[in-house]
Amino acid sequence: SPPTPALHHSDSRRPRVVSARFLPPKRVMFAMSSTTVAGAVRTSRNTARVSRKTNTVSAMASSRVVSPARVFRARASSVMGTKVVASRATAARAANSRSFAVTVTAQDYDFDLVIIGAGVGGHGAALHAVECGMKVAVIEGGVIGGTCVNRGCVPSKALLAASGRVREMKDADHLKMLGIEVGDVRFDRQGVADHATNLASTIRANLTNSMTSLGVEILVGNATLTDNHTVRYGNKKVTAKNIIIATGSTPFVPPGIEIDGKTVFTSDDALKLETVPPWVAIIGSGYIGLEFSDIYTALGSDVTFIEAMPKIMPGFDAEIGKQAERILIGPRNIDYVTNVLATKVTPGIPGVKPVVIELSDFKTREVVDTMEVDACLVATGRAPYTEGLNLSSIGVETQRGFVPVNEKMQVTDSNGNVVEGVWCIGDANGKMMLAHAASAQGIAAVECMSGRDQVLNHQSVPAACFTHPEISFVGMTEEQARAKAEEEGFEVVVKKTSFKANSKALAEKEADGMAKLIYRPDTEEILGMWIIGLHAADLIHEASNAINQGTKVSALKFAVHAHPTLAEVVDEVFKQVETHA
Repeated sequence: SPPTPALHHSDSRRPRVVSARFLPPKRVMFAMSSTTVAGAVRTSRNTARVSRKTNTVSAMASSRVVSPARVFRARASSVMGTKVVASRATAARAANSRSFAVTVTAQDYDFDLVIIGAGVGGHGAALHAVECGMKVAVIEGGVIGGTCVNRGCVPSKALLAASGRVREMKDADHLKMLGIEVGDVRFDRQGVADHATNLASTIRANLTNSMTSLGVEILVGNATLTDNHTVRYGNKKVTAKNIIIATGSTPFVPPGIEIDGKTVFTSDDALKLETVPPWVAIIGSGYIGLEFSDIYTALGSDVTFIEAMPKIMPGFDAEIGKQAERILIGPRNIDYVTNVLATKVTPGIPGVKPVVIELSDFKTREVVDTMEVDACLVATGRAPYTEGLNLSSIGVETQRGFVPVNEKMQVTDSNGNVVEGVWCIGDANGKMMLAHAASAQGIAAVECMSGRDQVLNHQSVPAACFTHPEISFVGMTEEQARAKAEEEGFEVVVKKTSFKANSKALAEKEADGMAKLIYRPDTEEILGMWIIGLHAADLIHEASNAINQGTKVSALKFAVHAHPTLAEVVDEVFKQVETHA
């Protein structure tokens, strides 16, 4: 028989179990992004003159202020049988001139851009397209906001905020160090759940209003491509010069796992917080699993991670992973098993019958044990939501469900050729399954279709896990950097600092954590940065922006940070960088 995987636990009350089921993380994470909307600009009005020789239209007029929606794309009108469309860029130039030329286009599309999917990626692309002078429509078959706003990063942060307060107020030793004493701490489960629901509703309304106020048309229905310029939704169709696919993803459920939404569920149902089970098994120890372990243990549950890889949190930098185990797992009612798969999960009946999880050796696939728990959260990553798009109509074959794209986010067909006018962003293309990455890809795609090549550097996109304390990173792990260095023949330098030396962290009595900088000294290029500690998610952007801008790491050591702030943790690690004459 195969060797029995070890069970790691911090609570001796926990019965012995063996198992673990988890697919390697795809850098899954949810996070919200915001977009600034431009204000009104000045443009011209009145008479239009058409030149038969140049097929252009000139408008002469006095200037006036109009609303952004009207400036961004002038109303189409027929001049001598030809459609006239004024771009925002042209309108903006009119502010400094008494006349402007408007390009005449022979193609009569309904829109300049149609976006399939109104999640964070589609929203970011829509707003930027309007700013670039395009007439935009968004087709949504579900609800505005997509996964992030309704079933991901937004409601999960509400649950983390509320449960985090409960954890703080129940930590009598920590409060005593601050001179605070509290009595019995209680929480209302439904009230916590309502906070998540209400926050999602608020953000959903904000996203909707931000688009409609700028003239973006929201079309309701499930979208299907007819060709590379035509989309059907419901019993209607719409045409566009460009189409962006931004359909997002859904939770991935491995074979053999039966979902009932009550005792065996994905993050979609977990966010409803309909119950706080006494014992929860979490299949997968990536970002989603870690965040829910934080929520459940704060509210009183015991947690067991089931992990297929040899170590827990396999996608993390190894040193940061050890820190996370020490801070986030060891002191809490959490245990874990590794090197095993949850090959079969049978739902139970709350309070009557347990969930039964069959555990198999990761290598041999032989059943090694079973586990009985009150509930099971399946956090094994996410799968692209691209079925039903009729991609075959444009000659596109998905790869494990993902839509193939080039670096500009242009969709490519089965022969690797660009499909003119069709783009894909976000989880649907699989390049980086993060909400803010989807938004950045959408903005880059709009820039490219506007004739300004803009390629997103995915190495500069930060990610965060919103546990207490938080974990954030950008770029490579130390292991990845050293492997690349060995292959390409360059040196890697690592610098570290601790939160224990930071005045603000000490004032908060939350000095656990570290920051870690990984760079190559010959080019002074930042290869990666990892932070675990108080507000780590807010501290990573100095490094991510430096990577994006190509800033040399030595230049960052001369930046000034306010004192006393947590930002000085990052400052201290940058100041360790050696400069060479």
